Amino acid sequence: MKSFFKYVLATVTGTLLVLVVLLIVLIGVITATVSNVGSKDEVYIPSSAVLHVSLAHDIPERTTSNPWESMNLPGYGEMKSLGLNDILARIAEAKTDNRIKGIYLNPTYVNTGMASLRAIREALVDFKSSGKFIIAYSDLYTQKAYYLASAADEIYMNPEGSLEFKGLSASVVFMKEALDKMGVEMQVVKVGTYKSAVEPFILNEMSAANREQLSAYLGSMYAAFLENVSDGRQIPVDTLKDIANRFLIRNADDAVHYKFIDDKCYKDEVFTKLRERLKIEEKKDLPAISLLDYSNEEKTSTQGDRIAVLYAYGDIVDGEGGDGVIGGDKFSRELRKLRRDDRVKAVVLRVNSPGGSALASDIIAREVELTKEVKPIMVSMGDYAASGGYYISAMADSIFAEKETLTGSIGVFGLIPNLQGLLNNKLGIRMDEVKTGKFADLMTSVDRPLTGEEQAIIQAEVNRIYNTFTNKVATGRRLLVSTVDSIGQGRVWTGSQALEIGLVDEIGNLDRAIAAAATKAKLKSYNVRYYPTLKDPFASLFSTSRERIKMWMLDDELGEYRQYVKQLRDVLRSSGVQARVPYKVEIR
Repeated sequence: MKSFFKYVLATVTGTLLVLVVLLIVLIGVITATVSNVGSKDEVYIPSSAVLHVSLAHDIPERTTSNPWESMNLPGYGEMKSLGLNDILARIAEAKTDNRIKGIYLNPTYVNTGMASLRAIREALVDFKSSGKFIIAYSDLYTQKAYYLASAADEIYMNPEGSLEFKGLSASVVFMKEALDKMGVEMQVVKVGTYKSAVEPFILNEMSAANREQLSAYLGSMYAAFLENVSDGRQIPVDTLKDIANRFLIRNADDAVHYKFIDDKCYKDEVFTKLRERLKIEEKKDLPAISLLDYSNEEKTSTQGDRIAVLYAYGDIVDGEGGDGVIGGDKFSRELRKLRRDDRVKAVVLRVNSPGGSALASDIIAREVELTKEVKPIMVSMGDYAASGGYYISAMADSIFAEKETLTGSIGVFGLIPNLQGLLNNKLGIRMDEVKTGKFADLMTSVDRPLTGEEQAIIQAEVNRIYNTFTNKVATGRRLLVSTVDSIGQGRVWTGSQALEIGLVDEIGNLDRAIAAAATKAKLKSYNVRYYPTLKDPFASLFSTSRERIKMWMLDDELGEYRQYVKQLRDVLRSSGVQARVPYKVEIR
């Protein structure tokens, strides 16, 4: 009995100590958050400084409120990050800031899609148009990092470093054999020859149709990639292809020889070059400010006409959704509010989504259609605006995409797991039930295969939703339904390809879409406001911080492999009929 009370007392004491520590941390975070909210102290920027751009963090579509960003968690470092919107805005502000004389670009691993990468590169090229310099340096360059660096005036690399330039590749993980061994059968109903989201669960390799579409859009991306590198380094595209095909760049000497970099040197030598640019003595510290700390406070007026930019990024889900996902109910409500707001004269829907729930997509598409009847609505596409992401875009007045945007994927599928083999044969678990109707357990029973009649019912529903999808695209894009079906079938297209077949109207970024909205609304002066309104950091602390920290730590541990875990989780969580892009392409 004494031993029992001793263990109970130890447990209670330990629990109380943990609670006290957590309370202290929470009070500290709240204090820091309140302090940050109440203060507007600007970071000091020297009168002659370089802007340090590294991008060594996740790059979401939009910066979100994060009360933990300035905390150093043991073993994890700082949690600061910037969204694409703030990266572009800060580089644009630095262009006209007399205190900023140039950019020190220091990329290695850049974790974002090719369309976002192009937007950042274009911002760097625009920065140079002011007459200011960009010097790039890295110990090693991945292909994405080098793509950015190719916009610089001068590129340098560590003498013992490496530079990847070998062409683009994309891989798909297939799990059928593993599922077979576990006794799990994934039952599929779909519409679309190219609708390959389900292939990893039912095949051990790509289908011929999937290989065809992947080769086509990877080739389109590669063409745009080579075009920009060629412009930046004045190396012909054919020469770049030959260098990649023969893997001629294997070290710093090769990079110098083929004019990919200007010289090999160490970081201290690059700092000397930067001091020379700034005309400061060698013994003085290099005046620099990180892009993460550089301030670009929005100075938007609350008066006058507005153009609303509504961000829609992440998977499309039923209901309210949350951070990083597009909830059908929430976003339809946001569109209704903007449609009824007389101060808002036009709307730009910024879409970066691989799709998701067909129902939620249709709900949002309806609000886009209603908004178009009242005021102009444009779509600006990011890395992805495919399947459900295209569904919510199709009814807009005009659609703008980047060359590398992945879009289209007009198709529908349903995925129903049959766990009978796992439960019965592997685990010895059996289920029994009673029901009041023949189909009472349709789509809910996972311990048996679908009957032929059930399969037919689900297939008919998938066909109906596909018909609705193609008809809405045909209406929105002023195309024949047969034409939409011929370019649909679940096939994914790049922005460049989509322009040729009529799925988008113009290659252009968010600013171009905003300008087009202003023209259509006949606005000469206007303010741009961004929606949904971001939560303040204090509210964010209690609503989503636990999930953010958990996901951040998981991402940190898994690194590049986190995408496979997320893909599997997202598909297995999906319920109902889905309009989702086959998979995300990781360019290496």
